[in-house]
Amino acid sequence: MKTGALWGECLAELIGTAIILLFGAGVCAMVVLFGRGAGGEIVHGGYTNITLGWGIGVTMGVYVAGKVSGAHLNPAVTLALALFRGFPWRKVIPYSLAQTAGALIGAALVFFNYREQFMKFDPLLERTAGIFTTFPAFPGTPQVGFFDQVLGTALLLLLVLAVTDERNQAVGGNLAPVVIGLIVVGIGVSFGALHGYAINPARDFGPRVFVTLAGFRNNGLTDGTYVFWVPVVAPLVGGVLGAAVYEKAVRRFLPGATPSAETAPSKHSVAVR
Repeated sequence: MKTGALWGECLAELIGTAIILLFGAGVCAMVVLFGRGAGGEIVHGGYTNITLGWGIGVTMGVYVAGKVSGAHLNPAVTLALALFRGFPWRKVIPYSLAQTAGALIGAALVFFNYREQFMKFDPLLERTAGIFTTFPAFPGTPQVGFFDQVLGTALLLLLVLAVTDERNQAVGGNLAPVVIGLIVVGIGVSFGALHGYAINPARDFGPRVFVTLAGFRNNGLTDGTYVFWVPVVAPLVGGVLGAAVYEKAVRRFLPGATPSAETAPSKHSVAVR
């Protein structure tokens, strides 16, 4: 693989992940900064809007990066594909760094777009970092959020591998990004409360670095809470577990399965929030 080709793939990963954050953090900003707090609110906010925004972001990120890099857009995906689908190990760190940088850039763009409203709503930047990054519902018991993130990311990888597997009634290439986005929406509406369903180390850590640099006080990195590690480590564990379940309990029994095919690199875009 030429260096220039790897550079192009990493650039695609960066842009695709930035798109996820533009939609995801953007919809969170709309809900938090502009929501009226009315029951059943639809237009200006609500958790349903948040899950839809993140899902749309993933879909669009996959469409942009899919043909160039495979649209992993998530270190948990990259690691799982290296372990089970023959993705080159030499690309794992460059992909992961590009994804994290893209998430940081996407978060920064959302902040500067809504900066005036941030200054009006939270002038001390002490209660709105959650627009960009995740926080636990039970900070005193991190194992709760850890298991939630393992479970959510395992489900993500299992389902994405299933719907993109050419031997398992794979979704057509043009529709695969839509289905992947719907998987993210489903995980959000079912597993969103305990730790914000990051299910993606880059999507969480990149924006967390940004909010720390931007002066947000409740950043989970330097505020003494140290909650940043759960949405980094747990998705990596969960992604490997979910991919292992699919590879060992489903894919090996599909029609046409061969030893070489079980370890062949995936040809489909595989992206996550």
